[in-house]
Amino acid sequence: MTNLDAVSAWRASNSSWGVWCTDAGAWSADFERKYAREVERLGYSSLWIPENPSSKESLVHAGLLLSMTETLSIGTGITSVWARDAVAAHNGAQALAEAYDGRFVLGLGVSHRVLNAARGYEYATPYTTMSEYLSALSTATYDAPQATTAMPVVIGALRDKMMALGAEKADGAHTYMVTTEHTAHARSVLGAQPLLIVEQSYVLADDEGEARRLARAHLSWYLGQPNYQSSLQAQGFSESDIANGGSDHLVDSLVAWGSADEVEARVSAHLAAGADQVLLHPVFGTPDEQIDALRTMATRLSLTPR
Repeated sequence: MTNLDAVSAWRASNSSWGVWCTDAGAWSADFERKYAREVERLGYSSLWIPENPSSKESLVHAGLLLSMTETLSIGTGITSVWARDAVAAHNGAQALAEAYDGRFVLGLGVSHRVLNAARGYEYATPYTTMSEYLSALSTATYDAPQATTAMPVVIGALRDKMMALGAEKADGAHTYMVTTEHTAHARSVLGAQPLLIVEQSYVLADDEGEARRLARAHLSWYLGQPNYQSSLQAQGFSESDIANGGSDHLVDSLVAWGSADEVEARVSAHLAAGADQVLLHPVFGTPDEQIDALRTMATRLSLTPR
């Protein structure tokens, strides 16, 4: 059941805008310090990070980023349920929540079949695994000092069944690579109380061909994953839309591109559809160019720099 105290506290301390970063797990700590502090300085209220078998371990990674910043919320998008048992995840997350009160969100997910295979595990019964994991998480004992502010737990969810589980046994959902129509549907499945954190990738480029080339480069790995293929078909895309690098219709629907005004229109549409927070995700250029893209959007969104 949704922890209303955790959700209310999160909503009170977070704005509509955060950042999602694919590459942080491969960067040096020195560069991450520069990146995270600039995200914070620009006025974004959160930074979300992924986990895969060859990246930094997600809870350690979150702790590093929390220690590098002062007010920025850090969310894991996602911490894999296959990588550690529920007690380990609970205790690690609670330690971060207490040390950095109100600034950590535990985002859990079932990841992907190919990534699970890299860990040496079978990708079986993901829904049941997540449900049982959340049950174990809720009953885990933690004898160290508790956070003053309750920590939200959200789950990576794309389809209705997993989305409903996010409302039933967690505090909401974190979605990735979705349309604004999906956001509206997700809110209807979740109901009004749970959190809905939505990622939106974007490319700042006026040239249509170049923008779509960069967008396809970002989408290429995901379009080969069965769970994303199923999600996209549930969102109304056909097999031909998904094949061969993605149709223009699919690419344009998933990756916002063009001017800062055009990107702003897309992220605002997610808010209008029911998202609590939209995570801006620049998917082009060097790491420094990605920071520049976040600066551009911070100005367009009228964020207040620190």
